[in-house]
Amino acid sequence: MKINAGEIRVGMLLEHKNDLWQVLKTQHVKPGKGGAFAQVEMKSLNKNTKLNERFRSSESVEKASLEEVNYNYLYEDENDFFFMEPNSFEQINLKKNIIGEKGKLLTENLKVSINFYNDTPISIDLPNQVTCKIKNTDVALKGQTVSSSYKPATLSNGLIIQVPPFIETGDEIILDTRNLEYIKKI
Repeated sequence: MKINAGEIRVGMLLEHKNDLWQVLKTQHVKPGKGGAFAQVEMKSLNKNTKLNERFRSSESVEKASLEEVNYNYLYEDENDFFFMEPNSFEQINLKKNIIGEKGKLLTENLKVSINFYNDTPISIDLPNQVTCKIKNTDVALKGQTVSSSYKPATLSNGLIIQVPPFIETGDEIILDTRNLEYIKKI
């Protein structure tokens, strides 16, 4: 699908120079002289290289068309994460390097969306919010108020995030999976 260069956003997948690129940064520039352009930093999903490209605002680029399929998380081994399609019970596995840090947030039977490009899984989308348990955190100091600074906490999955001072070891919280930030206590 063709889109205007001005519509390029971070996270989009573009087909450019016979490769699939993920947009890392984008900046729209309007110089005093000449036409406006979009300065785009992209990373190749196949070759793991980076590219800085300028697109004039009048240019159009090819946005990759992805097929999104819902799966349930099953388990992991040393190299892969395994998922099952709930209707057909078909199982697939994704390499740990494709999923990255998001893999720590996977829990059994968690519903996820896997994006396919030409029948090849390339990325995973977790639900926006997941429930996590606090493994340990510092004790709040007496006299601290709710508006004071946050403190570090280690989750049961090993991630370290910042939480408000009233959160204690053993509490369950809701975590935003997009930016790994505390939302609320359950």
